[in-house]
Amino acid sequence: MKLLYAEDEPAMSEAVTDILTYHNYSVDAVDNGQDALDYARNEQYDGIILDVMMPRLSGFEVLRRLRQEGNTTPVLLLTARAEVEDRIEGLDLGADDYLPKPFAMGELLARVRAMLRRREDFTPNILQVGDLALNQQSAELRCGEKSVVLPRLEYRLLELLMLNRGICLSTEDILVKVWGYETESDIGVVWVYISYLRKRLASLGSTVEIRARRGVGYLLSEGETT
Repeated sequence: MKLLYAEDEPAMSEAVTDILTYHNYSVDAVDNGQDALDYARNEQYDGIILDVMMPRLSGFEVLRRLRQEGNTTPVLLLTARAEVEDRIEGLDLGADDYLPKPFAMGELLARVRAMLRRREDFTPNILQVGDLALNQQSAELRCGEKSVVLPRLEYRLLELLMLNRGICLSTEDILVKVWGYETESDIGVVWVYISYLRKRLASLGSTVEIRARRGVGYLLSEGETT
């Protein structure tokens, strides 16, 4: 699951990004409203978390513009402004939920899960491709009676491939979607983690394969001839 998180307080941004990442969400974090709007326009997210009080554009303004443009991605608003009128304004602009600061991290995670469950294009908690089943909450990968809990980056990579089953993704696209736009990793890290996942699938006895297309990229295949 990929989230956009907009918060201009560095300590808060780091703490929330860390807890979301720990729970297997892929997070793009920005520190102002204009960047939030630009990222939301140019990338597909499962959910957006917006602080209301931000430089350049407020969370309200970002939300208003996104909804006017037809963007239906679920939005959770965060704010220290707890007045009823502010909550009403946010919900009327098209927010899916509203969480006042300060908040407990457990409640934030629960609100995010609830927000994602309400998506029109809801993605089930269990992704299934061939004999593989990936639990998006626990990161457990199961094949028959065998199972393993995947480390964070292996989980993100396999989730991306499963969500795009049969579609060949370029190495560059995988690097951006799994490691993020601002990663300092080079493209070789994708090859390393593809190798890790191939060994995982082999150890589970799965018939599903990660196939390479020379000069194009990688795709997940149930073993059929391509």
